[in-house]
Amino acid sequence: MAGMAVAPLVKAQALPAGPVKLIVGFSPGGGTDTMARVIAQHLGALWGIPVVVENKAGASGVIAATYVAQQPNDGTTLLMTNFSNHAIAPVLMPKIGYDVKRDFSPIMLVGITPTVLIGNQDQKANTVAELVELCRKNPGQISFGSAGVGAAQHMALEMFKLRAKIDALHVPYRGSGAMATDLLGGQINYSFETMTSATPLVSSGKVKALAQTGAQRAKSFPDIPTMAEQGFPGFEAGTWYGIVGPGGMNPALVQRMNEDFNRVVAMPEVAEKLQGFGAEDGGGSVDKFSAFIDAELKKWAEVVKEANVQPV
Repeated sequence: MAGMAVAPLVKAQALPAGPVKLIVGFSPGGGTDTMARVIAQHLGALWGIPVVVENKAGASGVIAATYVAQQPNDGTTLLMTNFSNHAIAPVLMPKIGYDVKRDFSPIMLVGITPTVLIGNQDQKANTVAELVELCRKNPGQISFGSAGVGAAQHMALEMFKLRAKIDALHVPYRGSGAMATDLLGGQINYSFETMTSATPLVSSGKVKALAQTGAQRAKSFPDIPTMAEQGFPGFEAGTWYGIVGPGGMNPALVQRMNEDFNRVVAMPEVAEKLQGFGAEDGGGSVDKFSAFIDAELKKWAEVVKEANVQPV
């Protein structure tokens, strides 16, 4: 009887026999794709089976998420999920083809990346307090760029407007590249840019950095104060990445994968790459990631409702 009880558990913890696909909802070469490829390479070596990154770009990751939600839950298809398709899309896209809580099995949080409040060098405000004052003196005239409606930059701005009780102009673009060009050219004033995109601009001195939105200062930007340090406690508005599978995965398989993903992100080469993107606070248990997703869904649903952000 003991042998019969143990056998199913051993079988459930076995990894998929065939190749594993790690789906990425963005084009090759971007931050999410780069992180996924580093993780997949080391995970494949650890498991002894191919772990292949497959890109299904479009709709801020929603196309990829929809695809994974419809796949068999045997562990052969996983998703490198993110802030956009897992926390914002369920609120801003009424006809989305999946339910975050029903259709996915959380496995592990890979990392959280704060946004950085930047402005071009011609801007007068050098602190958050000065920027708040500037916005109050010029309601609706100080512009903030984003990579699109519902993007990380946009949602950080909406949170800022609510907390600071200011009116500011949101200017959406189709991606960070075009937005950064106009920021440097003076067509827009500021942006809560993702750390991945902001890092080269800040490091080269092309923009000024007023604040970052993490709970603590990121290791890569120790000299930039947080929003909390400048009078906005609890202001956390970063992007994040995690690994999920289709809903209903065997809990023992999920646990096995969680343990192995934790081993991978702790490897020096992987940890260095994640830190280079400003991604911190990753790893941990399945329950930690599940609770984090619940908190993100609640937080951003409240911001969207209070700020009256219109569905896409």
